[in-house]
Amino acid sequence: METPVKILLDRKREGRELSPSDIHDLIAAYTKGEVTDYQMAAFAMAVCCNGMTGAETLALTEAMRDSGDKMDWSDVPLPTADKHSTGGVGDKLSLIIQPLAASCGVAVPSLTGRGLGLTGGTADKLESIPGYNASLSLADFKKVVASCGCSMTVQTAEIAPADKKLYALRDVTGTVPSIPLIVASILSKKLAEGAETLVFDVKCGRGAFMKTRDQAAALAQALVNGAKGAGRKACALVTSMDEPLGFAVGNALEVQESIDVLKGEGRQPADIVELSVEFAARMVALAKCVSLDDARKECRDNLGNGKAYAVFAEMVKLHGGDLAEFERMYAGGGGASSVEVLAPASGFISDIDAETVARAAFNLGAGRAKTGDTIDMSAGVLLSVTHGDKVEKGQTLAKLFARDRTALLEAEAKSLESAFAISGEAPSVRRFIIEEIL
Repeated sequence: METPVKILLDRKREGRELSPSDIHDLIAAYTKGEVTDYQMAAFAMAVCCNGMTGAETLALTEAMRDSGDKMDWSDVPLPTADKHSTGGVGDKLSLIIQPLAASCGVAVPSLTGRGLGLTGGTADKLESIPGYNASLSLADFKKVVASCGCSMTVQTAEIAPADKKLYALRDVTGTVPSIPLIVASILSKKLAEGAETLVFDVKCGRGAFMKTRDQAAALAQALVNGAKGAGRKACALVTSMDEPLGFAVGNALEVQESIDVLKGEGRQPADIVELSVEFAARMVALAKCVSLDDARKECRDNLGNGKAYAVFAEMVKLHGGDLAEFERMYAGGGGASSVEVLAPASGFISDIDAETVARAAFNLGAGRAKTGDTIDMSAGVLLSVTHGDKVEKGQTLAKLFARDRTALLEAEAKSLESAFAISGEAPSVRRFIIEEIL
């Protein structure tokens, strides 16, 4: 390194701006093991306390991107796009949005993640489908995208290895909630993934990492600025996460709900349908340089005519998954025990607390407390009602499922009762999109 690490740490501790070359040198040296974990932990804490300029954040993002392989999609004759979500309760949107955008002529290479804590992971959800391989090699990842237009698999060791090292430090040093570090972590992987267009879903509310609109908007703007600074087309939507998305919370339950939406079967959750169309439309509009209205119409059409489901089904098949076996396995709860939560009074559903629902699903085995924990794919919560529904006393509000922790079902059902607020008057219509960031 041209500048000693100690000097860089002194500068950042004092709130001074680091040059792009110094940041690149620091990350390159850390990736090679030439900078110690305790030195990088000090750097992360200095950033967490003093922040970074836009130029510093972009330099950190690009340095982390450059720490590993970068994917090239020039041999795929379609524009490329991907969507990233900061995660929320019942957030199965990627399962619908990615194939929906692909059905409109956009190649969607999507490196996704696993769940930890209350936030579910797209890869875990997909792995509830028997045979689905969510750990493809980069070569096989490219083959699937080239074949059906869409693939969802986990990040490999070749993609942004500096991010994996740094995130492990942030997790144990109290430096996760730093917008520059969050942006660099998210964007380094997405930039290495290679998609030309990036659309961000930044959740806001009780069930989200960002609790307030101001926090969520600041992160959304930083992500968009970073993506554009790296030469990508980008936009973001700040979306509500006070209440769960859709009716299902839990891996197999969410996959089944996504299949129902893609097929147009069963009760269609208004929030899932609207947000799926809006995000996919932005991916299509930016990637193909068409109007948002035209993209929105094509997305609505393809969600209704089966084209989006056909892409999803083909992607699952190419990943080794068996949808017919999935539907057979999880019909009627997949062999899990269940218990219902009943309405204590008549009225209107005015609120469903997302965090309470997420905690119940997690406690029943739908999530993992630490990396390596086993997930019960059938565990979770299936809501019977949504915001604004009129209910009668004794009506079913939700059903809880668990295979491995059945002794907890009654206790979690009792806790879940507090998630539902019932009022005498119909509540105002819930807004799903809070703000758009361009």
